[in-house]
Amino acid sequence: GPGIYAAPPVAVVDVAPPPPYQEVVPVMPFAGAVWIGGYWGWSGGRHQWVPGYWERPRPGYRYEPHRWENRGGHWNLHGGAWIRL
Repeated sequence: GPGIYAAPPVAVVDVAPPPPYQEVVPVMPFAGAVWIGGYWGWSGGRHQWVPGYWERPRPGYRYEPHRWENRGGHWNLHGGAWIRL
């Protein structure tokens, strides 16, 4: 239904992602900024940390972060996206 993010995975690998990295969030650069958290991406045959960043808010949307899902022993990376409320 609406609001459900069901895009195909951007990567499917056999190696579990490392534990979440506790990144230091810098000071909010302007009022209302939305923090887009970093995530473990897949590049060059291994997990690589993709740092987070501040983004302008988008009225009527929320940000759905990147996420890894285990499907039958394979790890699927789903990309982040702005989802209409």
